[in-house]
Amino acid sequence: MKLISRIIFTKILFISLFSSLFAQIPQVPAEMEFADLILRINPQARREIQLDVDALHRSPKHFQVKMDRFNLYRPIIEREFRAAGVPEDLKYLVIQESGLIADAVSTSNAVGFWQFKQGTAEEVSIRVDRQVDERKNIVNSSRGAALYLRGHNRTFDNWMVSLIAYQMGAGGAKAYFGDRYRGKRIVDVDRNSHWYFKKFLAHKVAFGEQVFQLTSNTNSLRLAEVKVNGPTSLDALAKKYKVSEEHLKEMNKWTSNGKIPAGGPYYLVFVTDDQVEFETGIEPKNPAKSSNAGKSSPKYSTANSYPRIAGNTTKASQPDQITVNNLDGVQAASTTTQDTFAEKIGIKEKRFRRWNDLEPGERVEAGEYYYTEKKKAKAEVATHIVQPGETLWSISQKYGIKLSSLKAKNRIRRDQDLKAGMVLNLQEHRKRGEDIPVVQISNPSKTVIAKNEQPVNQPKSNPVTSASSNQKATNSASLTHTVSPGETLYAISKKYGVTVDQLKSWNRIGSQNIISVGQKLTIFKP
Repeated sequence: MKLISRIIFTKILFISLFSSLFAQIPQVPAEMEFADLILRINPQARREIQLDVDALHRSPKHFQVKMDRFNLYRPIIEREFRAAGVPEDLKYLVIQESGLIADAVSTSNAVGFWQFKQGTAEEVSIRVDRQVDERKNIVNSSRGAALYLRGHNRTFDNWMVSLIAYQMGAGGAKAYFGDRYRGKRIVDVDRNSHWYFKKFLAHKVAFGEQVFQLTSNTNSLRLAEVKVNGPTSLDALAKKYKVSEEHLKEMNKWTSNGKIPAGGPYYLVFVTDDQVEFETGIEPKNPAKSSNAGKSSPKYSTANSYPRIAGNTTKASQPDQITVNNLDGVQAASTTTQDTFAEKIGIKEKRFRRWNDLEPGERVEAGEYYYTEKKKAKAEVATHIVQPGETLWSISQKYGIKLSSLKAKNRIRRDQDLKAGMVLNLQEHRKRGEDIPVVQISNPSKTVIAKNEQPVNQPKSNPVTSASSNQKATNSASLTHTVSPGETLYAISKKYGVTVDQLKSWNRIGSQNIISVGQKLTIFKP
């Protein structure tokens, strides 16, 4: 009996302590970090911000609902912000904007998680039409918000001003602030500071990391995310993923009437307590099929989904419309010179050449993707298996890694030293004296981004008799090629010894040079 009393007393004490802790509303500090800034908050501004913090905590029930929602979506938001190079601190803005309600609509007709108007949404490659409204999709809208904020910071070089520009637009922020805060890393917050930023600081304090630690749920609920291709329906997907159709409709309000149109990929989310991981492909992962038994090299793999193209691909040849491997990029609509192309997209020629590791005089090739910002020092994947016909430059473009970084990581300098099957490091530097592994390629990938030069002594293969699985002879004069992930018209034209213009003419491809994965292209034998 005494033991039971002690247990009850302990539980009551724990609940009492927890309630006491929760009741301790976080206080606004005199100095705090935000992004890469140090904020010094004077007493009057602290009192003003604290009033908003207190208001957010006034109803424990409503606060917990928002916190639970935030905890559910937070990993996706943080991931998209990291990928875009945006400080994770800005994630609290989504609570301020919509309370993480997917179909929230403002009085000015801004919609969704991040409260985009249609025109602004389209600027950052968020699809809005009768079939799909990606403003209500946590993945696409968070990616768009990250791009929007990043664009502002390139203009203002200050994350406080960039955040305020989210509310008042770049033009409004420019008129309001001028260059007053450009490059400034210590900011004083006082009674004259913009109300929108002070409101944001209240959300950062109210929902900050310490509060998250205190209120974090210990259950196993999480947000599952899968890529799906249409056409399909939420009804069919509900059966596939063993969740209710009603739940999918509630979590995926970006669809129209539960229908997912042709194309994709689209991002489907649902809450699950199942610890099985889902591929960011179409099917759930099957542990029974994940064994590497029978593979010639279970340690290495080639990522055939690169380069990753996202955004408004119908305007891929225009600047600020697409991203290539999460970097700003553009697709060349026609073969031209570097200076002509650079002028067209609004970048200095030398900068364009440096960002794409091009030699002076090399031509810009139709159908190729080029970067309009610096490539990274490492790729998103660890290794790449060299395929026949690839060059160091084509691999660097494929993954968005600097050519110099690729060479340095692998201690290799010349294309002549590349061999099919070589396993190149894309993240870590190879140790001095360490040989580059070479694996056997049983079915060589044909996804190649060819540099603007002809391979030396490269024998031509007969496209009609090639054993590649993505091509077949349709008759004695023509054959069919199925577009694989990452392929371009230029790469395909080189593969078959034809011109890009011929490919476009044979397949009625418009001036934008847009092709899609799985598309069947007719190729006439030269």
